[in-house]
Amino acid sequence: MLRQPAKGSAPPLPQPKCAVPKKRGSYNCGRCGLPKKGHVCSSDAPPPRSDSRLRRALSYDDLPEEVAETVGVKGEEVEEEDEWGMLVPLPGRCLVEVLRRLPLKELIGASAVCRGWKECVRRVWRSAEELRLRVSPRSQIGFVGSLLPKCSGLTKLVLTLESDVDATLLACVAFSCPNLEAFEISTAGTAANWMTGDELGRFVADKRCLTSLKVEGCTNLGSLNLSSSSLSILWLSDLYCMSKMVINCPILKELSLDFTRQENDSTDFISMMDSLGRTCPRLRNLHVASIKLSNEAVLALTSVDLRGLRMLSLVLGSKITDSSVAAIVSCYANIEMLDLSGSSISDNGIGMICNAFPQTLSRLLLALCPNITSSGIQFATAQLPYLQLIDCGMSLCDFSSRNDDLEDITEIEENQWGQKSNSRTHPIYQKLIIKHGRLKKLSLWGCSGLDALYLNCPELNDLNLNSCTNLHPERLLLQCPNLENIHASGCQDSLIEAIEDQVFNKLNTKENQLPSKRLADGSKRVQAPKFIQQQPSDDSKQKRPRLTQCSLHLDR
Repeated sequence: MLRQPAKGSAPPLPQPKCAVPKKRGSYNCGRCGLPKKGHVCSSDAPPPRSDSRLRRALSYDDLPEEVAETVGVKGEEVEEEDEWGMLVPLPGRCLVEVLRRLPLKELIGASAVCRGWKECVRRVWRSAEELRLRVSPRSQIGFVGSLLPKCSGLTKLVLTLESDVDATLLACVAFSCPNLEAFEISTAGTAANWMTGDELGRFVADKRCLTSLKVEGCTNLGSLNLSSSSLSILWLSDLYCMSKMVINCPILKELSLDFTRQENDSTDFISMMDSLGRTCPRLRNLHVASIKLSNEAVLALTSVDLRGLRMLSLVLGSKITDSSVAAIVSCYANIEMLDLSGSSISDNGIGMICNAFPQTLSRLLLALCPNITSSGIQFATAQLPYLQLIDCGMSLCDFSSRNDDLEDITEIEENQWGQKSNSRTHPIYQKLIIKHGRLKKLSLWGCSGLDALYLNCPELNDLNLNSCTNLHPERLLLQCPNLENIHASGCQDSLIEAIEDQVFNKLNTKENQLPSKRLADGSKRVQAPKFIQQQPSDDSKQKRPRLTQCSLHLDR
């Protein structure tokens, strides 16, 4: 420990630091000063310290708890001067907190500074509970295998792989992370996932603490048989040609199955939906995305008892019609989020949805549904008082004059539009009037068939008008004081100016803003005198209008 100056004495002046040449040891006793040869010292005074600084702590495990929190530093280690010019060490706890915030590459480099820093880095690894790692192609799986054993307390692992991955990674994670609860694998670039269904099933069966599993690039699974008593969240994407899929998870609450957009997918969705309802009785959130979804698959799902379902998403099923909606509303009574994007439902299906879930439905997504009209959307907003989000992107389209503004739409969706555009009976250009007290997000992206929009939504904070090419500025009215984000990329310049005028309260100087009054016979309008104009009260003068914080997003 540091030597403290005697009480009542003046603080010693800091001595200039200079290099002292190395000398041989003293021949005199360090306590009494007599020669050491043949001398037995009887003095009880402790020998003076040659250095006032703390010695370097080589291992925290060998020190008491109060000493282990302080890193004894020399030379390259961190020190700071107090008011007397004496060097004091940086507490080990502070150093650990600093190192904890470093990126992975810098943290590995910090372990090579000195032994004290290496021990601090080891404590960082040992106390880590969550690790997010991006593995480059040059690092390979060996880097992950050398890093994971250091994190003995890891409970969440997120890996983004830029190279091919196989079952070796699963074996490494299973051996190094015994207490892992959440595991996520995502691929980047041209990386491929070569895991099979049997290998993934063995990994889940061995990890008895695993509660969340998210895997991308599951094209090569072939078949899947998962059985777990602890798994509650399961996300699998890029599935293709699944010959067998059995998910036996009694407490599974959230399931997401995303299939590839290929016409030759041979997955049997009817048997898959039937088994899901029987082996996962506690499902609350279900998401299935595939162009092979049909009415038969939906009927198989609704035939089993899933009374606890709250969120249902059946996306890109062009063969899903109003009959599937009738089965859904007859089986489930407490749906809070319903996503039927890419389906063939009509305004009649929207009416059934509104009649079945008027008190529970808060999010309705009907994007890429070419058979719905603005009348159905208006009916939904009028009959669903708790609605907070509605998405009707690419549903109100002008197919007679389509342009190439939306370059990100897939070829499959274009084929669906081409098949259904001939059967549309509603007019090309439509108007949409929405008055809602709780709506917060409205998405009308790609609605080129919309030419008039009137919104009276005091809680609306996000409005998406991307690629609304035929929306007239004169037919736009936004009465939404809490708007925070407006997306208007791909719109006409005149429409953008109209949005700015209404949202940012830019007054047009050409128009006369004075109040006017019509005569008793109704012959003409005259300007009201100044004394007739309503004078603002003192209360209204004190309440100044709040400046809007809205942002207009234009991706040009």
